Amino acid sequence: MGGVEDEEPSMKRMKLSSKGLVGLSNGSSKEPVRGLSSDLMAQPLLSKEDEHVVGSKGVIKKEEFVRIIAKALYSLGYGKSGAHLEEESGIPLQSPGVNLFRQQILDGNWDDSVATLYKIGLADESMVRSASFLILEQKFFELLNGEKVMEALKTLRTEIAPLCINNSRIRELSSCLVSPSPRLDILRVRSRSKLLEELQKLLPPTVMIPEKRLEHLVEQALILQHEACPFHNSLDKEMSLYSDHHCGKDQIPSSTLQILEAHDDEVWFVQFSHNGKYLASASNDRTAIIWVVGINGRLSVKHRLSGHQKPVSSVSWSPNDQEILTCGVDEAIRRWDVSTGKCLQIYEKAGAGLVSCSWFPCGKYILCGLSDKSICMWELDGKEVESWKGQKTLKISDLEITDDGEEILSICKANVVLLFNRETKDERFIEEYETITSFSLSKDNKFLLVNLLNQEIHLWNIEGDPKLVGKYKGHKRARFIIRSCFGGLKQAFIASGSEDSQVYIWHRSSGELIEALTGHSGSVNCVSWNPANPHMLASASDDRTIRVWGLNCMHNKYQNVHSNGIHYCN
Repeated sequence: MGGVEDEEPSMKRMKLSSKGLVGLSNGSSKEPVRGLSSDLMAQPLLSKEDEHVVGSKGVIKKEEFVRIIAKALYSLGYGKSGAHLEEESGIPLQSPGVNLFRQQILDGNWDDSVATLYKIGLADESMVRSASFLILEQKFFELLNGEKVMEALKTLRTEIAPLCINNSRIRELSSCLVSPSPRLDILRVRSRSKLLEELQKLLPPTVMIPEKRLEHLVEQALILQHEACPFHNSLDKEMSLYSDHHCGKDQIPSSTLQILEAHDDEVWFVQFSHNGKYLASASNDRTAIIWVVGINGRLSVKHRLSGHQKPVSSVSWSPNDQEILTCGVDEAIRRWDVSTGKCLQIYEKAGAGLVSCSWFPCGKYILCGLSDKSICMWELDGKEVESWKGQKTLKISDLEITDDGEEILSICKANVVLLFNRETKDERFIEEYETITSFSLSKDNKFLLVNLLNQEIHLWNIEGDPKLVGKYKGHKRARFIIRSCFGGLKQAFIASGSEDSQVYIWHRSSGELIEALTGHSGSVNCVSWNPANPHMLASASDDRTIRVWGLNCMHNKYQNVHSNGIHYCN
């Protein structure tokens, strides 16, 4: 397909190898002599410290463990079991002072609760004052709600104000006394149980254990197991507390289900629609094809889009998937109706070729990158709305816009991605040390996948100042534009084409290469993961075919069944 001019990297980075820590041992052992001091060294001694920990790793403090279990029992409504655990273990959930404090809050004994607060062992004076402020604020609101205005005023002047914290909040409370209709967001009487929750967040967890702490720890453990699982790619894979979580490779689309052969030349680009019901492909044969994904998962030709005078380099689906843009190489952009296959509009600009395209999130405008390095915005009827001149894009370039319609992303220099705010005109940059060949924006708009000339794919976090957070290696790229994509359940995987005719799949978080899919006989130029089906992946190749990858099925045998330019894997 269309190539990128080869360049010798101006700066080669040395490959660093890391060595793990190695345990030290002289490799010898001696039998201890009974009765001597060496016998004591050979046998583990139960220290006082060991008596206060549980678990094989010795990292869980027994007292904390028991208290958290007791807290969970009470939260679940098992009060008798919680009390029995406290009695049998001899480990109270909370000190008598904290129990008294909680009851005083629930009973509305505000002055007593503030006095108790000073007696429960809080070393941080500012924390005591902040907690007192919350309690006295509740007292103020309840007095005001009970139409005891003078008592509320006295509380504000003699109890809350002397704490000398949060002066802006004190002014807001004062306005509640003088205004006939104070703002509702200021005059808020929280429930007393809600006040307790806020106090728990403020006070040390050793004093008051946070609500649902055990549930939080268990959820955290399950999420970490899920994130560490390199093959997790199914909503149906339930996670159980009874065993550690593990998925097999059978969750990764690695089996050829179909070979689509309707193009007459190299296939340069593929992209699934947002709803996953269609696939669009672009080819060197000057056509694009819309494929429909059937109920059975089989793809068939819906429309062949003809009219371009040059090869079609890319496509872009409208936000509602009812229309699609096709971009000719340095030529024109065409807008098509997906249901009828009819060309609705041709976008051209005198003296400049169009090299990239994208839809505005509202679906009412389109963006185009031009060969004169500018970016143009058009209404659907072809009226030019705005144009950004200067070094905004390159001849070979991708173009994206964030879902809020604020930021436009393009390759503005060989090794730089521009993030351009169209409202404020602010510019942010991602600068690489190698030539950039393509990029892909994540569904949540928080990450950017950047393909480089040196056979690396970089993952950037683009929230705030861009940060490089991941690297993926193994695929081959020497001459052509190779595209990669996010995909799978929660976009947990990275897939890429490669010039060695394979499709590469990495685990996004770990960077581990988990699959290299064989089958194509030419360079794999582009891949697209179905956003509605984590088990469907498509790849476009110079061998003039598109392969649709799915899950490995037992007893499936590939057969060369030919129908309408499609091979089926039965």
